[in-house]
This record gives sequence, C-alpha cells and structure tokens, in this order.
Amino acid sequence: MRFDNFSFGSLRIDDTTYEHDVVIDRVEIRDRKKKSSQKFRDDFGHTPLSIAEDIPWKCRQLVIGTGAYGRLPVMKEVEREAKRHKVKLLILPTIKAIEVLQGKTPQTPTRSST
Repeated sequence: MRFDNFSFGSLRIDDTTYEHDVVIDRVEIRDRKKKSSQKFRDDFGHTPLSIAEDIPWKCRQLVIGTGAYGRLPVMKEVEREAKRHKVKLLILPTIKAIEVLQGKTPQTPTRSST
C-alpha cells in the first residue's frame, strides 16, 4: 500500500483519496463506522475509538492513527481488549502510524499497549 498526501481530513492510499476515517484490515480499506462510539463523545470531547466499533483483532499488531494532531481518544477498554487478544497495540499520530505501516520507522511508539 502506498500512502500519499496526508493532511488534516484527507489521506491518499494508492490512488484513492479518503476524506474520512478509515480502517485498513490487511489489504481491505473501509470507512470507520464510529456511530457506536458516539455515545462516549461528551466524556472525551471527540468521538473516541471504543470496543463497540468493528476493530480488526485478527492480527499480531494493530496500528491506530490518532489524526493529524494526535487527538483521537482511544478508550482503555480497547487497550484491555488488545491484551486479551494478544495484539501489540500502537497508538500514534497518523503521520507516525503511516511511517510504521510503510516500515520507515522503528515500532517504538510514544504510547503503546502490549
């Protein structure tokens, strides 16, 4: 997968531009369906990532991009669920997440859960 032209609100993957949150599950790209997490918005000031969403747990490592400014809240329940699934969880600003996915940086994030 080739990532280009990342900026606030926009990301180009291969030859398609996405102007919304996406989930990449192996080679499949789909919209992030965050409606189930919206009930937590008032607690976080922003719709967080919660276990109510369809998170792709069939992996060894899950990389979560937290947006251009790193402000996407990730609920502690997601971190606990990653441990339960024995999934290495990397929570990074999106630009750093892209670098990890492209193999350009070591996988030693500022915030992680294993």
